[in-house]
Amino acid sequence: MDEPPLLDEFAVDAYRAAVRAGVFSDEAISEELGAGPARVAEARKALEELRLLGPLGDDERIRIPLDPEIVEAELISPLEMAIVERRRRIVRIHEQLRSLGQLYRSTEQLRYEENSIRVLDDAAEVRREIELARHRCVRERMSLQPGGGRSAELLQQDLAQTRELLRRGVRIRTLYQHTARASLATRAYVKRICEEGGEVRTAEELTERIIIYDRRIAFVPKERNGREAPGAAVVTDPTLVAYLCRSFEATWQVAQPFSPAEAESAPAGERQSGTELRDSILRLMAMGLKDEVIARRLGMATRTCRRYISALMDELGATSRFQAGLMLGRREATAKPDGDTLAEGLGVGPCD
Repeated sequence: MDEPPLLDEFAVDAYRAAVRAGVFSDEAISEELGAGPARVAEARKALEELRLLGPLGDDERIRIPLDPEIVEAELISPLEMAIVERRRRIVRIHEQLRSLGQLYRSTEQLRYEENSIRVLDDAAEVRREIELARHRCVRERMSLQPGGGRSAELLQQDLAQTRELLRRGVRIRTLYQHTARASLATRAYVKRICEEGGEVRTAEELTERIIIYDRRIAFVPKERNGREAPGAAVVTDPTLVAYLCRSFEATWQVAQPFSPAEAESAPAGERQSGTELRDSILRLMAMGLKDEVIARRLGMATRTCRRYISALMDELGATSRFQAGLMLGRREATAKPDGDTLAEGLGVGPCD
């Protein structure tokens, strides 16, 4: 957007009239230009601020027009000197910080080698470490996000950071659980980042929240205790980071793609993952796990999980969890050897 001119047309006309008369007279200019005293006074003030009007000798009451070339030199010279000084300062900053940067990186490398697993208890310190890793990331970010949909606030914050990485050519791969497909905020987020080159898939179960940058540094959060944000382990040991990358790749290969089109038409994706979800609930029920444990492993609310379990028990014709477990065990024992799933053996169809 262009900046407005230093002088408006009326001020230029007033200066022109003053040059012809050799003096700036409010009354004469007001009469010549047909403007009121206030408008003329405003133009005079603008001309004085640009030093285009000055006193006649020692008489401050009479203002005369001054040469614009002289005024230009007076105004620009300090600015040019300031620019030269700023450029010198920029060069000094570059030279000083680059030398310190080499010192920092060499020391940091030794720190990573000596402390290949650092446990940080302070959540703020964890965020600073993640921000530093994101800033240095040049190739790839892999992340596992277990649980259901994340909050709109967190997704909005992550969106800006993810788009910045994508603009730098960093490959972004994110794994959610199937239950995240039901979140409107998550679907909107997925649509945005996929349109810009990000990749998102969903899986039946994810273990822990993990972020890996450039297959070099991984962040594994500590167990949450209450509402406070947990600390995290910062892992730089090559063997452990490689193991975490292989675990991610194994889950990524069997996960379902979550494309922009699927994000817009969520019901189709939800139906596709719904069958797997019900299979998982049946399998975990057969293991004798409690509702809370099943809900946590599948990334859903306990209340939602109990609704699923209640519906499945109705389908089985079971009156108790114990009876359902026995029936599931018998069904598994007599399942077809051709690889049919437990849900197919029970006649379980897609989720509504």
